Amino acid sequence: LGGWRISGKWTSLNFNRTLRLLMSQYGHFPFFRAYLGPHPASPHTPVIQIDQPEFDVPLKQDQEQKIYAQIFREYLTYLNQLGTLLGGDPSKVQEHSSLSISITSRLFQFLRPLEQRRAQGKLFQMVTIDQLKEMAPAIDWLSCLQATFTPMSLSPSQSLVVHDVEYLKNMSQLVEEMLLKQRDFLQSHMILGLVVTLSPALDSQFQEARRKLSQKLRELTEQPPMPARPRWMKCVEETGTFFEPTLAALFVREAFGPSTRSAAMKLFTAIRDALITRLRNLPWMNEETQNMAQDKVAQLQVEMGASEWALKPELARQEYNDIQLGSSFLQSVLSCVRSLRARIVQSFLQPHPQHRWKVSPWDVNAYYSVSDHVVVFPAGLLQPPFFHPGHPRAVNFGAAGSIMAHELLHIFYQLLLPGGCLACDNHALQEAHLCLKRHYAAFPLPSRTSFNDSLTFLENAADVGGLAIALQAYSKRLLRHHGETVLPSLDLSPQQIFFRSYAQVMCRKPSPQDSHDTHSPPHLRVHGPLSSTPAFARYFRCARGALLNPSSRCQLW
Repeated sequence: LGGWRISGKWTSLNFNRTLRLLMSQYGHFPFFRAYLGPHPASPHTPVIQIDQPEFDVPLKQDQEQKIYAQIFREYLTYLNQLGTLLGGDPSKVQEHSSLSISITSRLFQFLRPLEQRRAQGKLFQMVTIDQLKEMAPAIDWLSCLQATFTPMSLSPSQSLVVHDVEYLKNMSQLVEEMLLKQRDFLQSHMILGLVVTLSPALDSQFQEARRKLSQKLRELTEQPPMPARPRWMKCVEETGTFFEPTLAALFVREAFGPSTRSAAMKLFTAIRDALITRLRNLPWMNEETQNMAQDKVAQLQVEMGASEWALKPELARQEYNDIQLGSSFLQSVLSCVRSLRARIVQSFLQPHPQHRWKVSPWDVNAYYSVSDHVVVFPAGLLQPPFFHPGHPRAVNFGAAGSIMAHELLHIFYQLLLPGGCLACDNHALQEAHLCLKRHYAAFPLPSRTSFNDSLTFLENAADVGGLAIALQAYSKRLLRHHGETVLPSLDLSPQQIFFRSYAQVMCRKPSPQDSHDTHSPPHLRVHGPLSSTPAFARYFRCARGALLNPSSRCQLW
């Protein structure tokens, strides 16, 4: 990469050569992100996407100037530590770190919010590499993208999806300006960013510096402290990421056998049937909309465990000849990163008529794909404490059942958006909207916890509706099957176990992903739906007017 002036050893290399190496060999994208994703008009056709960069600092457009400045001061301290750990002269480290912060700040000012780009119809712009070169000439787009997405064969006429053209234009101007006046500082900015990206693969000094930064930033942004994460957990996650083709088949064979799959499908069928029944009785839907909604549920595909593609025998026997594991942990990680990127590109180039899974088989995140009209429940979700064929039905319906119902309600998100259901009783729908927003706003928030109810509304509606549907399905099950088992060590009725099971899987500690989460904070995901369900107050004998037994409730689903 040519080194940097911080340590006194620097070879002034071609800027685009360095950028090309960072992108293709290290998976580091300092000025923009480039990745393969589905074509906006053809979900099964892959296309290279160019998007805004992911900044390492928690910045927001509406941030107070005081907080903004404090965040950058902490980040400057962190970059100074990195430069010193890498043997840099302290005075030079300070100077180069300050300029790196300045570059990041200017890039941040170029960003436009997602909502603004979507409203202007500029979230998905199709351009060719040649056209992008004219808009943002500082970047040698063809050579950088060709190196990153080998073995794809790219040409100047290759179409790309660009998510923010104006950002790229401004970014290019900044790079050209830096190349003319401060080329060495631009190099230092790219190298410092690379070290930040690779810090999890470096020694404990780098990780401790990163931990202290994260702690300070959470304090400044009034977020709860993040619990310590053991290093073995990171290693397990990385192993799963790099060797998923082999591990997927092994995991599914071990943890999601035929009996588990069969029991999970029975649970899903019960949840789906309860949803269809509920759709017939929604006051804000007319008969035509109800029929349309029931047809969408009937046509839905469901995939469980792992994708068919992931379970191909030839993938399980993959030998990973391109990965070199040695005594250097950093070099081993980099080898795995390159191998993974090549496999991802190769998989996108192969015909893939079925739905392409967005999660690994051991993940606990279910999701609904609008483009393919398929709902996915990975094997990791269908494990204890969420689900087990031997568990009491109350446990399975309360935990996995409510999650299944939540995902099914994603099918109808469009109906809840303004103007999304012209044939509906929009007055009744709006009243239900406002009621649910007021209901969630009434809950006190723990210290250092915040959420934007306009961003979380759709997920809140699915949480409340999902619990109600799961309870309806479980109650119907109780009518048909007598002799319900309970948990001997808990003095709880089957219905109480149902609600306890729901609360247990929704309640969790903070995680680094929370800042990007469209769900409410965990305590609201418990209290909101439980307090919206009259049966909860009845079975737990909550006093009228108590937090979880309000005097009035909302029904959207």
